[in-house]
Amino acid sequence: ANTGGLITEINGLKAFLPVSQLAADHYPRVTDGDPGKILAELKKLVSQELKVKIIDFNPRNNKLIISERELMDENTKEKLAKYKVGDVINGIVSGIADFGVFIKFADDPNIEGLIHISELDHRLIESPRELVKIDDLIKAQIIEIKDGRVSLSMKALKPNPWEKVSEKYHEGQEVFGKVARLNPFGAVINIDDVFQGLIKVSDFGGLEEMKKQLEIGNSYSFIIEAIKPVEKRIILKLKK
Repeated sequence: ANTGGLITEINGLKAFLPVSQLAADHYPRVTDGDPGKILAELKKLVSQELKVKIIDFNPRNNKLIISERELMDENTKEKLAKYKVGDVINGIVSGIADFGVFIKFADDPNIEGLIHISELDHRLIESPRELVKIDDLIKAQIIEIKDGRVSLSMKALKPNPWEKVSEKYHEGQEVFGKVARLNPFGAVINIDDVFQGLIKVSDFGGLEEMKKQLEIGNSYSFIIEAIKPVEKRIILKLKK
C-alpha cells in the first residue's frame, strides 16, 4: 500500500487499485488530507479480499488497473432504478469530510450518497461537523443521479431565508455582528443565526490592516452597504 493506492497480483500480473477507485466503504475519509493518515487507512485493507473490475491494461509492463468502485457502481445503478430526482430519503450519516457528508440510505444501506458542503445549509458552513455527526438520522432530497452516484441536499428541504431577507434588513441599516472568519478577500460576519455578511479586505487597504481592526470572535457595529438575495450576500462596512 502507498498513498496512491494498493498493489496486488491477478493471475501473475501486477495490478494497481488507485485510491480513487476504491468503493465508498473503503475510501480513506481523512479530513485534513494527511498522507500518513491516508496510508494508515489503506494498510487496513492489506490482505483483505476485494471484488474488483479490470478497467485498463498496459502491455508494456504487464500491469492491470483495477477498480472496486466501478463494480460497486454497476450494482448501485440497478438499486437506484427505483429512485428519481426530487425523492426525499431517510439517511444515516456514514462519513464526514471537509467537502461534504456521506449518507447511507436507511432503506438500503448498500446505497450511499453525498451531500456536498454547499448543499447542507443556506448559510456558509466552515465544516460539515457544525451540522451533523456520524450515525445521525437525517432527511435529504435527491438532486442528481449520475453514473451510479447520488447527490443529495439537506438545503433543498429548508426554507430559503434569503427570500425574506428584506423583511429583516435594509441598506443603510446599522447591525451588530461577530467576526466568524478572516480570509484574503475579506471578513465573514455573523449578523444573526441565519445571515452572514461580508466586509471586503479592500475597505482596509490590505489583509494585515484588516487583522488589526477586526478580531475573530469579537463583535463590532457595521452598516449594511448592499443586500444581494440572489447571490446570498450582504455587503457590510465597518462603522467608524
